[in-house]
Amino acid sequence: MKSFLIGLWLLWSAVGAQAQAGASTPSREISALQGAGSSSVDAGDYVYFSAEGPRSAHGALTSTFAAQVRQALMNLKSAVEAAGLTMDHVVYTTVYLTDISQYGEMNRVFGEFFGKMPPARAVLGVAGLPDPPIEINAVAVRSLSEMRPVYPPNYKSEEPFSPGIVTHDRLFISALPVSAMPSTGPSGDKVLDDPATQVDFALDRMKAVVEAAGLNLGHVVFVNPYLTAQVPMRIMNEHYAHRFEFGNTPARATIEVSSLPNGAQIEFTGIAVRDLEKRRTVRPRNMAPSPTASPCVFAGDTLYCSAKSGFIPGANGGVYSSTTALQLRQTMRNLLDNLEEADMDFCQVVTTNVYLDDLADMRAFDEVYVKYFHGELPARTTLQQIAPAERSPDKDGHYPDLEQVSFLAVRHNCHR
Repeated sequence: MKSFLIGLWLLWSAVGAQAQAGASTPSREISALQGAGSSSVDAGDYVYFSAEGPRSAHGALTSTFAAQVRQALMNLKSAVEAAGLTMDHVVYTTVYLTDISQYGEMNRVFGEFFGKMPPARAVLGVAGLPDPPIEINAVAVRSLSEMRPVYPPNYKSEEPFSPGIVTHDRLFISALPVSAMPSTGPSGDKVLDDPATQVDFALDRMKAVVEAAGLNLGHVVFVNPYLTAQVPMRIMNEHYAHRFEFGNTPARATIEVSSLPNGAQIEFTGIAVRDLEKRRTVRPRNMAPSPTASPCVFAGDTLYCSAKSGFIPGANGGVYSSTTALQLRQTMRNLLDNLEEADMDFCQVVTTNVYLDDLADMRAFDEVYVKYFHGELPARTTLQQIAPAERSPDKDGHYPDLEQVSFLAVRHNCHR
């Protein structure tokens, strides 16, 4: 482990910090643990923060889980304040836990850091983090003007997050707990064990938040379906497709996780744009319309893009590379296709989420990843969602996805 961290530290030193305006470089210790990235990137109206872990700036790790949660939040608070903001400016957070049974304790500490208008939020149980047991990323808005929480009818929860947060131009949508909005179906206050029913109920909760903000699902620009292995992808896609206009669906990053709070098997989070005239779908010319995801969708000057893997498109498409490094090269090519269709490039990417099949591959991943960015790197979150796959080809020579990357970019944020 020690040589692994030293290797990542040397890698970070090599790429340097030819600073992108508004970007902040993490300490060497934190950089090595979280992967190559800036601690935050100022993109004008919004500031994007890399995932913060449970260690102090000097690398110390406290012994109790509550203290580790508090330290992760203190790290986030320090990053937010370094950007000239307060925790009141935070509109969205994602909390990653390696032990979902500690959800209640995390909630108790989380509530200490936010006031009467806590951010929208998702909490995910994952198989691995660069520095367990917790990491937290965030988005903050520069102006508090028009910022307000959104509560659907019949919403009942004492948890320390808002179902939705409206800003001057967007809506940030939380993953709502099942208990917050009881089912009105034949199951009474419980969701049936049937996966299709669970999918519909989760979609209904997302829709309720959107409508409480005075919008509809046509305003949504990006969605994260988070699901466990108990919900087949086919069923999720079938029910999801009925909620959106064919060929004009939101961008999407579908993430299988190890667990979700309160025994849930599927949740949805998302971003919506308030002014439909500022929503525009971007699709490369050689890509057919999809019933489930658009490659990218603009919300004003911000481009939200679907997650990509090393899948080679085409008639004989598939993942044919056997290593993380080789798959990542194809992933970045796939992402660049979307950027170029929007007349943008990697210098305008402000934040990325990196999903690895095995965190032991992070160094190999980073050695390729940093070559695609000039100057400062985007903010970043890195995690391993589930147990590693069997790395052998199937009968057609296809390998499992060993990495997946999603990002958002801002048109006026290019600093070469």
